[in-house]
Amino acid sequence: MHIFDSVQKTKREFIPLQEGKVTLYVCGPTVYDDAHLGHAKSALVFDLLTRVLEANAYDVTYARNITDIDDKIIKKAIEQKKDIKEITDFYTEAFHKEMELIGVKRPSIEPKATQSLQAMYELIQQLIDKGHAYKTPEGDVYFDTASDSEYLSLSHRVQNEDERQERVASSASKHNPADFALWKSVHDDSITFDSPFGAGRPGWHLECSAMIEKHLAYKDKPYAIDIHGGGADLLFPHHENEAAQTRCATNHALANYWMHNGFVNIDGEKMSKSLGNSFFLKDALKEYDGEVLRFYLLSTHYRSNFNFNTQDLMHAKKRLDKLYRLKKRLFGLAQNEEETAFTKELLSALNDDMNISSALALIDEMISHANETLDTAGKHKLLKRETMANLAYIQKVLGFGVKNPYEYFQFGVDETTKESLNTLIEQRNAAKKEKNFELSDKLRDEILAYGVNLMDTPQGTFWEKV
Repeated sequence: MHIFDSVQKTKREFIPLQEGKVTLYVCGPTVYDDAHLGHAKSALVFDLLTRVLEANAYDVTYARNITDIDDKIIKKAIEQKKDIKEITDFYTEAFHKEMELIGVKRPSIEPKATQSLQAMYELIQQLIDKGHAYKTPEGDVYFDTASDSEYLSLSHRVQNEDERQERVASSASKHNPADFALWKSVHDDSITFDSPFGAGRPGWHLECSAMIEKHLAYKDKPYAIDIHGGGADLLFPHHENEAAQTRCATNHALANYWMHNGFVNIDGEKMSKSLGNSFFLKDALKEYDGEVLRFYLLSTHYRSNFNFNTQDLMHAKKRLDKLYRLKKRLFGLAQNEEETAFTKELLSALNDDMNISSALALIDEMISHANETLDTAGKHKLLKRETMANLAYIQKVLGFGVKNPYEYFQFGVDETTKESLNTLIEQRNAAKKEKNFELSDKLRDEILAYGVNLMDTPQGTFWEKV
């Protein structure tokens, strides 16, 4: 397996720090608002990575944090006159529900900033003790970037004072303009946390380093973890600062491999709340099936910037529809998970830095070949068995084709109509059982009037939207 390392800027063979095991950490959401398509893209990319690693028989420990301490959260809590936990719990639950709808599995570990304060305090103290951090007269604690000879080695850039990115107001007492906050003192009556450094709040960059040390880090290896991931916008300053903290506080570097997914653009414009085009995932899920969104958002290589537009999305849906039509054609056959030539080729494509274009081309070819063969005379038992195995593998590794094929084609029908249709189908089945064919035919006409197709199969009666 080979993955592209964002720091070394080359494709590298993946060799884990411990044989058979992989530690992966990905920066998760700040839970003060609904998830947008950028969150969805990143979550999908690392969900796919986890699946591919597991398909290679690795035991994966995947951590994705929840940032539930942030000035934006506090601002919203004050505006809405709500407790901060009420805000963060609401958006955390919404995030989980939406991730589930696009097929993103829960990570092995999902630490919250509020649950990791002690680990943050310990990391700050280590940095102070080793001369890499200092306390200002105002009570803030800053990381001293000048003390780290390897600072900016991750992003390979020259620090520009205008590029400072902080989530809290800067202090005039900083030694260097590039120094970043580890702890920000708070002297008003807003929300604070008690610490050995005084009342305040942790810096944004601190929590990931602390969580990695607490939950994942190897203490006897040159790197804390195997892979660190996130959006391309996090490489600097967030990941740069994480790496500096860990490097200076511990006896190891942060990660052996760094992976970053591209930006999401909306109709050619970079997605941004300031531009008013921050397309919330919840809004997209009202219009499109979650699996269609998954298929579409994963259809471009993870490192490329993704241009979201409805025309391409509908093209992606038609492509996924073909997989479901094949699944419907084989509906009711025994499940099969044997290895086939196709499953080996598919994994080989994904092992090449998750080459999704090659993977999808292989799937298109498999579907076309299966349909062409099934259209010819004969029972095709071997082909059917292998195709069932291929479909099961696609579902397992890529998360496509997870639904009942008939139910997949029901998207866009509201719940009230679904309940009415299911009731009518139950009544029709009862009428058929009682051999009341006149009533059965009448009920069938009522069902068809909803603009759906009705299919009677050995596995039951199903309907789909025309």
